[in-house]
Parts: sequence; C-alpha cells; structure tokens
Amino acid sequence: MEKYQNKYRIQSARLQGYDYTQEGLYFITICTHNREHYFGEIIDKKMQLSNIGVLADVFWYEIKNHTKNVELHQFVVMPNHVHGVLEIVGKRDDTSVKTDVETMHAVETMHASSLPYASSDQMQQISPKSGSVSQIIGAYKSAVTKHAHRLGYDFEWQSRFYDHIIRNNSDFNRIENYIINNPINWTEDKFYEE
Repeated sequence: MEKYQNKYRIQSARLQGYDYTQEGLYFITICTHNREHYFGEIIDKKMQLSNIGVLADVFWYEIKNHTKNVELHQFVVMPNHVHGVLEIVGKRDDTSVKTDVETMHAVETMHASSLPYASSDQMQQISPKSGSVSQIIGAYKSAVTKHAHRLGYDFEWQSRFYDHIIRNNSDFNRIENYIINNPINWTEDKFYEE
C-alpha cells in the first residue's frame, strides 16, 4: 500500500499511465457492498430483477444519454454485481451533458480546496477525468444509488469497480459470451453466494 499525505491508501486498480478517456472497449464489473443480493435472484437460470435490479438495468442504458462519446455493448445484471462492456468512441466532447457525479465532484473539489491539506492540483490529480471510464462508472453508480434511496430502498455499492481493457476481437467475443451466459452459469461464477 502506498501513502498519500502520510496516510495509507488503497492503490488504484486502474492501469497506471493508461488514458481511460481514449477510444477503446472496456469490460466493467461492479459489485454490491458485501455482495448483497440487491438486484434479484437467478431462477431457472434466468435473472429475475428486483426493483433495485431494474434501476441498475435502466440506468446502464441511460449512460449513452449523458455521455456523448460512449457506445454500450453486452450487459447483464446479476444478483450481486453487474457486468458490461462500454466503448469510448471518437474524440472526447467536453460539451457533453454534465452528470450528477461531475456536479458533486465540482462541489467536493471546491470544499476540499478550501482545506489546508488539499490543493486543487492534488484534488485534480486524484479525481476522475471528465469522460473517463471512472467518471462514467461513478455517475452510473451515483444514479442507481440516488434513485434507490429516493424510493426508500436500502442499497450500497462496493466502493470500487473492476475494469479490463479489451484489446482484440477474440477477447471481445470471449467477454461478450461470458456476459450472455452469466445467468446460466451462476453457480460456477466467482461472485456466486447464496
């Protein structure tokens, strides 16, 4: 573990030195807190979405309406996680619609920059870049959480997410096949918990 301002912090799971705003395909996995089954259950090898599962499903497809340079590919909601492939296409458009996370981040940065221990340069360095995979997933997680809480549901995500940069067609095909068959193979899944 590395230290930031003399405190231990978890090192980023992102590939160091890689620009996550650049064009490419990304396989994303996001788990619920403590892998709780918030999203529903697998019954007869098919996912039966709970109300929170419906939110997770709907808001994934809303990503393309809030970030202009994104295309969505295969996606699945599982009982305690989601898998999806998103593609960043074209040049990043700084005029894209602001998301809840960008707005929240601006407020947090203004507040944090007034504190003696956090300069705006330091905050900028550790904050997700606009149009990056981290910013897009942060906005998605925020939207699901906000609407679940607004509807009175107890819900929480795991604090981080997993990504895999898809580098070729065989990788893309393998991952899409994995996502499609995830409900069928649920009992063999590494996230399987009853």
